[in-house]
Amino acid sequence: MHKLQAWLRGKWAIPAISGLLIIASFAVEHLADGAFNVIFGPRWWVDAGAHAHHGLDEFTLANLFMLIAAVVAGYQILISAVRALSTKMISIDLLVSVAAIGAIIIGNFWEAAAVTFLFSIGHALEAGTMNKTRSALAELVAVAPDTAVVLREGTQYEIPAHEVASGETVLVKNGAKVPVDGVVLAGTGSIDEASITGESIPVEKSQGDLVYAGTISNGGFLQVEATGIGADTTLARIIHRVEEAQDAKAKTQAFIDRFSTWYTPAVMILALLAGLITQDVVLALTLLVIGCPGALVISIPVAIVAGIGRAARNGILIKGGEYLETSGKISAVAVDKTGTLTAGKPKLTDVFVLSPTMTKDEVLAWAAAAEAGSEHPLATPILQAAAEHGVAPVNLPEDVTPVVGKGVVADVDGHQILIGNPALMADHEVEGLLEATAAADSFASAGKTPMIVAVDEHIIGVVAVADQIRADAPAMIAQLHDAGVSKVVMLTGDTHLVAEAIGKATGIDEIHASLLPEDKLDAVVELQQQGHTVAMVGDGVNDAPALATADIGVAMGAAGSAVAIETADIALMGDNLLKLPEAISLAKRTNRVMKQNIVIALATVAVLLVGVFAGNVTMALGMLVHEGSVLIVILNAMRLLRNGRQSGSHQAAQVQDLPTSTDKAQASQIS
Repeated sequence: MHKLQAWLRGKWAIPAISGLLIIASFAVEHLADGAFNVIFGPRWWVDAGAHAHHGLDEFTLANLFMLIAAVVAGYQILISAVRALSTKMISIDLLVSVAAIGAIIIGNFWEAAAVTFLFSIGHALEAGTMNKTRSALAELVAVAPDTAVVLREGTQYEIPAHEVASGETVLVKNGAKVPVDGVVLAGTGSIDEASITGESIPVEKSQGDLVYAGTISNGGFLQVEATGIGADTTLARIIHRVEEAQDAKAKTQAFIDRFSTWYTPAVMILALLAGLITQDVVLALTLLVIGCPGALVISIPVAIVAGIGRAARNGILIKGGEYLETSGKISAVAVDKTGTLTAGKPKLTDVFVLSPTMTKDEVLAWAAAAEAGSEHPLATPILQAAAEHGVAPVNLPEDVTPVVGKGVVADVDGHQILIGNPALMADHEVEGLLEATAAADSFASAGKTPMIVAVDEHIIGVVAVADQIRADAPAMIAQLHDAGVSKVVMLTGDTHLVAEAIGKATGIDEIHASLLPEDKLDAVVELQQQGHTVAMVGDGVNDAPALATADIGVAMGAAGSAVAIETADIALMGDNLLKLPEAISLAKRTNRVMKQNIVIALATVAVLLVGVFAGNVTMALGMLVHEGSVLIVILNAMRLLRNGRQSGSHQAAQVQDLPTSTDKAQASQIS
């Protein structure tokens, strides 16, 4: 009983009942007289004097079945039309309702039943397709954890996941879902993060690493401090964003909506005029049915939902239909160097000695002594290298003076130490600057950031720091070109020599170096003035002005950043650069599908209208072809649910073990 009730409430119940009634009507009408009388007895409803052979008119049982079929299939259509009219909207449902009612009035019950039956099938197909295209969202909701095991006063308790308090210790065992966002306190384990990042390769987790709700433990045992629960988890934010994105309209969809607002009344006026001029009511009603822009109206939303759903399943979060459509037009991509083309974790690669009385370790020790009191980002790799070589500074400098754009001046144990660029050395008139500058230029041309070290106005050496080029950066550039991006531009605050070396190694088309944040914004504006649709990839901090100005702002590794998920137009949840060309390729495929769907819809209406005036298309045939076009549009959009291209994550895995040029330099120079 419950199954029957559920089926009756389902989307296919009305088309099925209406279809059975239509079949029953045909069966009654075409059943032989003798066979009918044997099975059902004399046809008492037929006037004995009328139509001696068939006796079929608008009051026969066959026509009654057709009438009921039209009512069953059409009553919800009529209700939708009335509701739309109440909000001053003339909808497609109104066209079908008027045509069906008109067909009933003139006694054309088959046409009324066929039109409403086929239209109800179209509605069911649309509903089913939208549910399927939203399957990525359903999958995200399905991975949300229901329960959590928390540790309270040394005892394990299993509780609903939403009842975990922030700061509590959650236990993640082998095979369990991680119930919260948090930080690993103890233990090691392997976590499948595909639901968040789209990457199929599990990630090893240990103390200090971040974990996300909805991911799954493939092995090990973790104690996790809860930092994000319920609606504050990364998974919840993703689900919320995908819900909003799939409902957001693209510019093309908004245009189609405006077009339909004028198009539908125009069809009604055309049908009225045709009926008045030709005195042919059937022609007028047929025009109403043929003119339904059903395939046109669904052509855009079904593609948008499918495209955004496919992207979400692959760890690419697109904010809405407008951004998906714009991404399909991207012709230039601007990327920040640090953290995008490079790993964002610089290391000391070279120590070049210029003083005959010094060793590499001594030069490194003086450099570390000066940097011990510096907040500059490049101080960290120098101090780390000094610790590894056993020459880490014992005490902090007595005085540290940062010189903006040049370096640092520090007083250590009565000695003045300078560490910075040639301009800093020139200001202090140190000795040996010519040879040091040549060495610095040599390192810079190799993609490294050099710093000259001087003690008491004598240069003792040059240290060089380099950020490691990401293994998948060259592949990203190549795939962006393959995806139709004509120009990939690097925007960096680093020096020209370093930027050129990185650009040469990765295949960048254009380089802009030594930029301030406002300079990056100007570079993006310049690209836009050249006619490009620009995507900017950055970390959202010093790149914020450029990200806001670009047509599309892209955030990398957004799984750990709530701000990126909320503000970026496209958020790549994992740290895989190859997701960027994948996102652009998907957007371009979506745009192609939308254009194809519009052509299919308009061409179908045009051909049918010609057929109607030529007298070759009936109301039922027109609706059949019309619903066929709806089905074609739907199937075309559903192609987006398939992976159109390889994400490239496994390709990246194959090259990540290859040593970069800076790796080789580090191995040969520091030791």
